[in-house]
Amino acid sequence: ALSSVGLLAEIRAAGYTGSYTQLTAFVRQVRPTPPPEPVIRFETPAGRQAQVDFARFQFAWGVRYALLVVLGYSRLLWCRFSPRQDMRTLIEGLEDAFRYFGGVPHELLFDQMKAVITRDLRLQGGALVHNLEFLRFAHHWSFTPRACRPYRAQTKGKVERPVRYLRDNFVYGRTFLNDADLEQQRRQWLDDVANVRVHGTTGERPRARFDRDERLLLYPLAPRPYTSLVLANGPARPRSSPTPRPLVAVEKRPLAAYARLTGGRA
Repeated sequence: ALSSVGLLAEIRAAGYTGSYTQLTAFVRQVRPTPPPEPVIRFETPAGRQAQVDFARFQFAWGVRYALLVVLGYSRLLWCRFSPRQDMRTLIEGLEDAFRYFGGVPHELLFDQMKAVITRDLRLQGGALVHNLEFLRFAHHWSFTPRACRPYRAQTKGKVERPVRYLRDNFVYGRTFLNDADLEQQRRQWLDDVANVRVHGTTGERPRARFDRDERLLLYPLAPRPYTSLVLANGPARPRSSPTPRPLVAVEKRPLAAYARLTGGRA
């Protein structure tokens, strides 16, 4: 298609005396607008996939990060708030989500999360470079980590919509006293509101859809939590002070005494 700059050169040669701004305003009116690219909804079979993301929230006592995990088929939702969004928060949160679901989805889809993906070279014809610690965690729980392609955020819409739902239906309009109160209300909201309302896309209640079709298709839980080879277990221990050296009492004698001991030789 001819650009406005090229069109301006042609019509000025034919006697046009107007400005470029006038021309672009006219072009916007007459140029047809291409229809938006249709969004194809991507549905996953029961038990196949969960989508994972963090969301930032500001409370009166500080910033908290919500880790959200939503099962792609049933839309069953789990979330938890933490002061950080680091590797430990992710691993402990996912283990809590697996226990809440009673099993493990076959694969987990992440955005470009640094705790999972260190480099993504797919746009250059390369491959994903995974965080090795997280790969060990995934192997322990038997799921496959996957990442959205860069600039294709619509592929994780199942978790982005719950972020808005969490913000609008839970955080906004409620009063929270502290982290303990936030945790108690979170549990109640998941069980009594979020997972029993009729979902706008599936037309079913997530908990009922999960119990009927998805629960038995998840991988079984690991017999024990993951033991990290990198993350320290528990808070860092204070550095211990060195053991003091014992003091040795030394008897002080006059120099004449040492001379007698050596037979008079100095």
